[in-house]
Amino acid sequence: MYQAPRGTQDILPHDQAYWRFVEEKAEKICQLYGYKRIDTPVFEQTSLFRRSVGEGTDIVEKQMYTFEDQGGDSMTLRPEGTAPVCRAYIEHGMHNLPQPVRLYYIGPIFRYERPQAGRYRQHRQFGVEAIGDADPALDAEVISMAWEFYASLGLKGLTLQLNSIGCKVCRPDYLEKLRQYYSGHAQALCPDCGRRLRQNPLRLLDCKKPSCQEIVKGAPRIAEHLCQQCARHFDALKGYLDGLEIPYELNPYLVRGLDYYTRAVFEIQPREGGAQSALGGGGRYDGLIEQLGGTPAPAIGFATGLERIILNLRQQGIELPPIPGPEVYIAYLGEKAKKEAIKLAAKLRRAGIGATMALGDKSLKSQLKQANSLALPQTLIIGENELKKGVAVLRNMALGEQVEIPLSQVVTRLKKEA
Repeated sequence: MYQAPRGTQDILPHDQAYWRFVEEKAEKICQLYGYKRIDTPVFEQTSLFRRSVGEGTDIVEKQMYTFEDQGGDSMTLRPEGTAPVCRAYIEHGMHNLPQPVRLYYIGPIFRYERPQAGRYRQHRQFGVEAIGDADPALDAEVISMAWEFYASLGLKGLTLQLNSIGCKVCRPDYLEKLRQYYSGHAQALCPDCGRRLRQNPLRLLDCKKPSCQEIVKGAPRIAEHLCQQCARHFDALKGYLDGLEIPYELNPYLVRGLDYYTRAVFEIQPREGGAQSALGGGGRYDGLIEQLGGTPAPAIGFATGLERIILNLRQQGIELPPIPGPEVYIAYLGEKAKKEAIKLAAKLRRAGIGATMALGDKSLKSQLKQANSLALPQTLIIGENELKKGVAVLRNMALGEQVEIPLSQVVTRLKKEA
């Protein structure tokens, strides 16, 4: 028996209502804020991610799906959404548009990591990117979008975690102090943190291992080492969030997992789940466009995994609007009636009324049983007697009541009842 690859899933018809619900809410919030959709390829040159995400990150070192194509070029399935959007911004000269350029995407992301609740090796992500402005009001806008998006889904009990990780001016001095502190605890670090100490010390703050969690409590805090510009930016952002009445918690250990982040970073988490169950997050990446060869352009983004959202929707018992489907089932008896049923189904669909019909040579009893199992509200029945009279029997499946209506009036009657 073939099965879906480990870390992937089939989204079956009865689950589609969740995906439709979340994606429609995502598109609605983007419409309200003036963000426009962009779709990038699911694979890019490997060097794009090595250069942007960072050589010392878990994503680049452990999680990327990389392959050599027929031309000998190294390609990677998209492990995150920001770098491809930035590549498209540069390639298509979007710096010539009014800034900031506000974009959003919904699409698959691929990471080879241990599957866990709400996180798959192939998962779908909704993300927004605002490129071309350094105003902390833009940070507040993106955070507000994320907060209102989750609220529109009906999710409750969420917390906004907020931090600033500085910039290229103030971060180097802080990283040196971080190295000095952790060097005194090197023997107690987990293997991953031993490597991070050498390659990517900021990620030491983000380790979830209990032994390293104890060490991080005594680590120097970056908020105390911000340059004046970063401190002013962060204070302004907090002021805007206060004005928007969006509650937040300052988290000195929040750093995010990508090297391109600067200044403000944030995550939105279920209060009882903590960082390992984060719904989404983001932050500034003011140097990434220039790093990828473009005209310098400060930017901020946010991304969230749809699978983890849906997990929380299920856990909180949030009811979803059903996906519209057929409204009427057409049953028939005999070949002549079948031909009339096919024509009638076509007329109903052209009139915007969803219809499905029986196939094969099932008995009327079997057809009505199938209509019940499909939970359609009404059934049209056509047999030889109905054809002679030029009528169809319309049965209300919930009440069990039925009436005869002329075939010429079926579409009009069902339109009135729609």
